[in-house]
Amino acid sequence: MRQFACAATAALALSTLVTASSRAEQPDIERIEISARSIARFQIGLDQKIFGPLEFVGGLEMTSSSRNLGALSAFRFLKPGSDFIGVADTGFWYFGRIVRDSALRPTGVENFRMVQMVDATGSAIEKKWQADAEGLAVKDGIATVGFERTHRVAQYKIDPDNMAPPFGELDFLVPRNELRINRGFETVAYSAQKGSLVVVSEKSLDKSGNIFGAVLDGPGKGVFTVKRNGEFDITDGAFLPDGDLLLLERSFSMASGVKMRLRRIASETIARGQVADGPVLLEANMGYQIDNMEGLDVWQRADGALMVSLVSDDNHSILQRNLYLEFILHGD
Repeated sequence: MRQFACAATAALALSTLVTASSRAEQPDIERIEISARSIARFQIGLDQKIFGPLEFVGGLEMTSSSRNLGALSAFRFLKPGSDFIGVADTGFWYFGRIVRDSALRPTGVENFRMVQMVDATGSAIEKKWQADAEGLAVKDGIATVGFERTHRVAQYKIDPDNMAPPFGELDFLVPRNELRINRGFETVAYSAQKGSLVVVSEKSLDKSGNIFGAVLDGPGKGVFTVKRNGEFDITDGAFLPDGDLLLLERSFSMASGVKMRLRRIASETIARGQVADGPVLLEANMGYQIDNMEGLDVWQRADGALMVSLVSDDNHSILQRNLYLEFILHGD
């Protein structure tokens, strides 16, 4: 009888736990007032606007009293140049809208809010190693997110008012043992031409010192690598209309500080078994208005201009900044 009572008690406790889990409360959405200081010059102290094929349009330095603002690791526009969605590597979604002046320069951010990501039970993910979101792609109302540490590529229905648990995970093809703990998938992007989903790691290297990536579906499906050029690591990427992949790269050393670079990867080299490579379009050091540049998107302005937008991850450090930078890419 005692055994039956203990079993019944255990069953009741389990039932209560399952019920509690199924009723996990959605984390609160935090609405954040963003103070934005305009950045009119990309190269500090100079009025130069043209940098190779890129023309600097403007930028913002974003601050807030909220302790959650920061660690912005990836973003995509939901409406070109306006409404956006992003992920922070502290396990948050963020949403907002870029405000512009009559010359189409960015002047501020409005309707900004953040909410914690949730696990399969709907509970907020509290542990950094489970919520290290680094890459983001958006298509047909679905957000596809690349995570490192606990390596995975997960998919979510986009609903800013109720970001539910992921409804599935994708096979990322790269052997899991080849992915370094803190060097996982920073780039998750859809090809504008082929429609394929492509992932590229930050710095998970093969035996030749090249960076692992993969085409997850469609033409060219399979593992490829990106040639590592110098001491730069990959922090994001987005496809251009012609099918080339624009990669955002970063390097850091105590001697020279942080640098950023944009590299154009030829579309024909993004396929199974290939070593992808391409020319550098822009490189900038601490003499420019940059920080730890981690997020990238490509979009088309209403007047037809092809735009490149970047965001930085401040690592929640008082020594770093949350930046938004915007360029026109000429020649496309």
